Order: sequence, then C-alpha cells, then structure tokens
Amino acid sequence: MRYGMVINLVKCVACYGCTVRCIEEHFLPPDMMWNKMLISETGVFPGAKKHIYPTLCNHCKDPVCAKVCPSGATQQREDGVVWVEADKCLGCRSCLVACPYQVRTYYSEEKEWFPGQGLTEWEKMREKLYPLRIGVVYKCNFCRERIDEAVKRGLKPGVDREATPACVNGCPAKARYFGDLDDPESEVALLISEREAVQLHPEHGTDPSVYYIAGIEEAPVTTTYYGVSIYDTSLAMTSKKGAIKAGAK
Repeated sequence: MRYGMVINLVKCVACYGCTVRCIEEHFLPPDMMWNKMLISETGVFPGAKKHIYPTLCNHCKDPVCAKVCPSGATQQREDGVVWVEADKCLGCRSCLVACPYQVRTYYSEEKEWFPGQGLTEWEKMREKLYPLRIGVVYKCNFCRERIDEAVKRGLKPGVDREATPACVNGCPAKARYFGDLDDPESEVALLISEREAVQLHPEHGTDPSVYYIAGIEEAPVTTTYYGVSIYDTSLAMTSKKGAIKAGAK
C-alpha cells in the first residue's frame, strides 16, 4: 500500500481552497502553508499564459528528507506517508534544505493572524487539538490522523470523506484525488495510467507520490513570495523547456 494524490490541472481554478482548508484543518499559524499555489506567467499580451501549480509534500517513495534527518524525526510509514515526530525534531533544518520541493516550514515563533489583537478562539484551539512546537519543522502529512481514525472504522481513504485529506474534500472543482497507488483498480492508479499523469521534477530521483494531469505547459515552475524566490529558479531549470517531465506510468 502506498497512498498518493492526483491533481487535475485542467480542473484547478487556483481558488486557494486547498490552502485554506489545510490551514483550517491543522490550525496553522501565519506564514505556514502545507498546500501552496505556485503561479507564473509566460509570454506577452495577447499571447500571455498563466501557469498554476498546486504543490504540497510529495510523500516520496524514496524520501531524501528522512535520510538526512539525524534524529529520526522524519519517518516514512508502511503506507508511504512521510511525517515528522515533533518530539524527536532537533530543529536543525537538514530536511528543509534537502527537500528538492521546498515544502517544509520551520516554526520559529508564534505569530497571531491579527497582529496586536491577541489570539482568536480558533487559534487558541490549536493548543488543544493540534499543538505545534516552536523549533520544529512541519509539513503536510496527508492528514494522517483522518486516515488512521477512519481506517479503524472500516472506511476507505479517497472514497469516504472522513478518511480523505482535507484539501481533497475542500476542492470545489474536484481537481484532487486520493487513494492507494499500489492498487491498480484505485481511482488514482487508473487516472495516472489513463490520463498519463506526471510527477513534479522526477529527475530528483525521489519518486513522488503526487501526480499531475494535463494542462502542464512547457514553462518553468517558479514564483516569488515577497520578492524571494521559493522554488527552483536556477539557470539550468528556468532556461530549459519542460520544467515538469513525465514520470512513470
């Protein structure tokens, strides 16, 4: 068994529903997003194009983040989910540097969503329901709590909402799919095969568990956040055609 996700870029409308739903589910503080929306533009009017790439932890089959973690905090479960055990994390950020997809966040200080106004009731609930510890690196965990609890009740991830990641449930365009990649009859496996879904930068050699369907133009996957580049903007990548290459079918 290996859980994975398929994102249909034709359906995605860049509404940020996945980002917001993830923040709500995990009570994330400002500046911490486990679901990011990378948007870039190419060309000039009237032939300009907008490129949309929803990204999250790829839960790679061969996760380099787990290999470089000196304390064993970053772990991979038997079902393929890569997660971080906060109590073991040293805050060294080796995993953050090693991750080729830049989808990890170091929690350095507590911040309010509305600075100077104190924590909202929703933010206070974080300590009870989903506590975060300063000095720890966090990332998407495929909503493993949902998966674990639902499986105990005999529910099936990707089919039953209670057992499916929040971002999948919250996508109004139904552009996200979740399930067992190792099951040839699962919806995600069939979509990858029939729609020729591709992985993001498979040349990194980590075998991502997140695939993308169609709509991928031959444009570099780059963006900036407050003027700071947050993805691969190296000359070798941005000057070549096809920043996203087809992965294994």
